[in-house]
Parts: sequence; structure tokens; C-alpha cells
Amino acid sequence: MNNSGAVGPKGEGWESLGSFPKYPEYKRTPIEWLDEVPSHWRRSPIKYMALSSDSLFIDGDWIESKDIAGEGIKYITTGNVGEGVYKEQGSGFISDQTFRELNCTSVLVGDVLISRLNSPIGRACVVPNLGGEVVTSVDNVILRADPLFCRKYLVYLFSSQEYFSHTGNLARGTTMQRISRSLLGNIRAEIPPLKEQTQIARFLDHETARIDALIEEQQRLIELLKEKRQTVISHAVTKGLDPNVPMKDSGVEWLGEVPEHWRIVRMRFLCRITTGDKDTQDAEPGGKYPFFVRSDTIEHSNSYSFAGEGVFTSGDGAGVGKIFHHFEGKCAVHQRVYLFHSFSGVTGKFFFHYLKSKLEPVVLSQSAKSTVDSLRLPMLQNFWMTSPPLSEQEKICSFIKRFELETVKLLEEGRRFISLLKERRSALISAAVTGKIDVRNWQPAQPNATDSDDYAMVAEPAGEYN
Repeated sequence: MNNSGAVGPKGEGWESLGSFPKYPEYKRTPIEWLDEVPSHWRRSPIKYMALSSDSLFIDGDWIESKDIAGEGIKYITTGNVGEGVYKEQGSGFISDQTFRELNCTSVLVGDVLISRLNSPIGRACVVPNLGGEVVTSVDNVILRADPLFCRKYLVYLFSSQEYFSHTGNLARGTTMQRISRSLLGNIRAEIPPLKEQTQIARFLDHETARIDALIEEQQRLIELLKEKRQTVISHAVTKGLDPNVPMKDSGVEWLGEVPEHWRIVRMRFLCRITTGDKDTQDAEPGGKYPFFVRSDTIEHSNSYSFAGEGVFTSGDGAGVGKIFHHFEGKCAVHQRVYLFHSFSGVTGKFFFHYLKSKLEPVVLSQSAKSTVDSLRLPMLQNFWMTSPPLSEQEKICSFIKRFELETVKLLEEGRRFISLLKERRSALISAAVTGKIDVRNWQPAQPNATDSDDYAMVAEPAGEYN
């Protein structure tokens, strides 16, 4: 994985925040979640950002599940509000009649939605063009700000870590954290003049886009690395490690050619296949023995139902073909988990790698369907497996172990890189919207000839805010 340009702990590969100039003069602010701000910035509660007759600062509408229809006016909820971005998920609607009966408020393109529910509390996004009329749920606040405010700047402000810490402290609730519109509206912020807001928004759009592109590239590399891991292991357990070995047709369509000296055997001749005898309620936190259930998570139990070397996989549910464990010792096994043991002609570790590599694409195409995928015993008993000489199986397993250690290291580096990029992104937003850095004279290396109208009015109004 190529990590050229990766951000290190102190920002290697990117300009450090210290490379941006500071404002010439600062002032102390009484606002709880800020310390010093540029001296010319002005204080404003959020609710005072919408004082004109054309502005709004109100909750969305109380729309119940019985009001939801299959078509009509699009209904968006707190789930559509990401941190600074609109998220398309689901497609709820209400009818025109419901809209009139509930006296709903239309959400307009360019409105800022602020979520009062679920972490991070107070996250916001600009509403894009969704192709028609839109309403939103009561836990979203509609902020249609006065012309003195740049909506994209406000969304960045409502995405800063200092702001999230403050809204989190104000939120209430046991099962779901919420902040009232009253408390949200009374949150005070220090705001620069409109021209400066617009410049900060342009700067952050440009810089966060650079970081987002690197994150996307790194995520793509991680997925490619995962695919390579799958391909390499699958090749090792079906073709071996010697590229010059004579091959033969396996006689199994999905298996293709295999080394000439390998056997092709149905699974029932290589091991015993049973299921466990325990249920989910038998799990005991801190129990003495591992308890294999239908998920990646290994529970614990104070009693065991199997002792020896075994391979485990989920018999039904979402984990079918995806969850595999190899273990040697005493353990408990869920009644809907298949246990492969008493291996003959195959090592447990080779069996594990083969099953993990080949089971899902082959068997799931034949799986019984009800509400979930499930495995039936005959499918497993008749499943074709390669059976190289035991000494070769050991070499293949040693190769896979080394390869997986290298792969895991690269994946960890990639995830660390992404984490550092996200930290950098968050720090940059916070620094810009709280005045820690001065970007008034910043210009992109390649200026965009046409600025989006997402920023603010063309001309700055003559008035000021209080």
C-alpha cells in the first residue's frame, strides 16, 4: 500500500496548522466553548441568525409513522443529516393531504438542517435540490438564515469539535440524547463578517476536498488489498504454491484445475460435521471457556461442550459464509453453529483457510431461503475440497500466515492514515471557524472560474449583526 504523502502525527505531508497566519488581534470571549477569537468578530446566538421576515428557525413537523406514504412530498429525518453533508437514505413521503392537515413547513433548497437528536448532537447540512417539495421531522431544526450569514460557513461552524463538545454537554436523555430547540437557539457563537465567512467556507471546501480525496483513495486501496488477500489465499488452497507443477482438471466446474498429485474429496470424508448444543442465553460474561456463536464476537461460558481442534461457522443468519473460527481446546458451541472436527487427510488449519475462501460463493448459491440464508448439512457433506499431501498443507498454511501478517500490517497502516486524515480535517475546520488561523488572503493554487452560489449573496449587505 502506497502511503506517499501520508499525514503523520505532526502533519507530515500536509501544511501544519502553524503554517497558516494568525489574526493580528484577538479578544477574550465569554462564550463557554470558545476562548479567544479575532477582535472584529461579533457575537450572535444561533436563533438570532434568523430574524428577518423571510428567515426561519423552527422545528420540523411532527409526522408519525401512520402518516408515511409511498409517494408524494419527500420526508427527511435526522438520519439524512450527516456531519456537514446531506445523506440520502430511504425514501419516505407524505401525501399532499397530510401536508395540508398537519400544516407542514416546506424545506427549501439551501436551508440548513440542524439535527437535535443522536450523536453528534447539532450536526448540520445544507439541503440540496431533492427534485421536489420536502418536509422534515420534528427533531431537525430548519435554519433559513438572514442574508448576513453564509450557509456553508454555518454548516462548517456546526461541524467543529468545540461546538459538538458544547452541544453534547447540553443534550439530555437516557436512551437517546436530544437537545431542545430552545437550548440550541441560545448557543452563542462568534461570527466574522459575511465576506470573511464566505472566504472561510471556500477555503474549507477546497482543503477538505483534498483530504476527502485522499481518504477515498486510501479506502479504495484497503478494499483492493482485501480483495488481493482473498485471491492469494484462494489460489494457495486450490492451486498450491508451485507455479510449475503439472495440473489436472478437477472435474468440479467451480474448482477448475488443481495440481496433478492432489486429491479431490467430498467434505464428509475429511471430517465429522456436527452442531453445538447451547443457546445465546448460555453466554456468561467472563466465563472460563470461549463460546462460539453466529458472529465474529466470541462469547464466554463456564461450561464447555467440545474439546479438541475444530472449525466453526454460522449455520444461518447474516453470518452464513462470512463467519469462521479455528480453535483448539475446550469450548462451548451454539446450537446453530456448525462444528467441523476429527480431521482425517487434512489439517484443521488448511481446512479453515479452504472453507473460509471457498464456501460462501459456492454453497450460498444453493442455500435454502426463508428470511435468511441458511446452510443444510447435505450441502456441507457433499462440498468438494482439495486434499494436498499433509506436508504441502503445512507449507501452504505457513505461507498464508506470513502473507496475512503482512496484509494486516498494511491494513492497519492504511486505517491509521485515514484516522490521521480525519483528525487533520476536523482540526482544520475547528481552526478556521474559531479564528485560530487567518485565511482571508488564501487563494487556491488553481482558482475555480465559477464560484458556486452555495456560499452567500453576491454583495455583502451594509448592515451588521448584534
